[in-house]
Amino acid sequence: MIVKPSQASATAFFVIPEDADDLFTLRRVVEQGDTVIADTTRVVKQETEYGRPDKGERVKVRLTIRVDRVELDSSVDRLRIAGAIIATSNELVSKGVHHALSVQAGDPLTIDKNRRWQDVELKLLRRSGDGSSFILVAIDTQEAAVAKVSGTHVKVIPNIYSGQSGKRYQTKNVSLETFFADTAKLVASVLGESDKVIVFGPGETRRRFYNSLDKHGISKDRAQVADGVDVAGEDGIFVFLRSPAMKEAMGASKLATVSAMLDRVMLMVNRGENKFAMGPKEVEDAVRIKAVESIIFSDSIFKNSDEGAIVKMLNAAESHGAATYAVDSSTDIGMRVSSLGGIVALLRFAIR
Repeated sequence: MIVKPSQASATAFFVIPEDADDLFTLRRVVEQGDTVIADTTRVVKQETEYGRPDKGERVKVRLTIRVDRVELDSSVDRLRIAGAIIATSNELVSKGVHHALSVQAGDPLTIDKNRRWQDVELKLLRRSGDGSSFILVAIDTQEAAVAKVSGTHVKVIPNIYSGQSGKRYQTKNVSLETFFADTAKLVASVLGESDKVIVFGPGETRRRFYNSLDKHGISKDRAQVADGVDVAGEDGIFVFLRSPAMKEAMGASKLATVSAMLDRVMLMVNRGENKFAMGPKEVEDAVRIKAVESIIFSDSIFKNSDEGAIVKMLNAAESHGAATYAVDSSTDIGMRVSSLGGIVALLRFAIR
């Protein structure tokens, strides 16, 4: 997430969420009573002196709203921020009426607190301000898939096919150099300034592609070859995300951290140790007595629990020094967390 102090107010921040993790962060930061400024569209109806209002025209407008409700729609990676309009850039849009902003990745907004920012809120914003990601490339001579991993969110781009013989879905017959160039072009289109590239797949194709990166404008200093995954294409992406190679190549990443934490929980379950909690009730009890070391939660928890209560619990845990990690329920790790009650905590000491 891009985070900058806003010139609008000493207590305001200008932010641009870049992925689903950033929307989770904003859900935990924005609360009732805050002021949010964002560009949106609204239907404006023109009224004539003796006629009925027309069907209306959708116009672009910059609105300032006083927040009264915040909801996370994780199924479409969207945050809804609703409230009364207190300022508008278009005189045809009335103040005082209700409006709901739909915030997605890439949508800029300014958040102004109705009070002093809490330390935990500033910590969340600053942590999300680190926009580094990993670009995964699963490639062989016949196909390649590219995926971007931001935090624990994985976005897979559809496969590119080389047209080499032996592939069921062939396109035109092209050389490997052209295939490498097309794949590198796709990588460059999603490569951020601080992102790293990880290349893997069967045979020597992965190393040949890695060696061609400089030629296609991507520095090899930003890339590495991972061994141990002999599958290409979209399947290769998901095999890599479940493999030991992922933890080795992405050791300091949030995804690798969360995967290792889940492995620790499963080991404790097998050993009969009690330094973990599963489900909203157990985790809430652990947070209340400040026993939590770290928490992993899936967006699926909001479907069956009170969203505001979960956010309050997560922020309380963070204020007590615990680390919190959101995961996408559509990924393999997210599904594991969802199957464990939607939220799992590692504890500093056993509480049962």
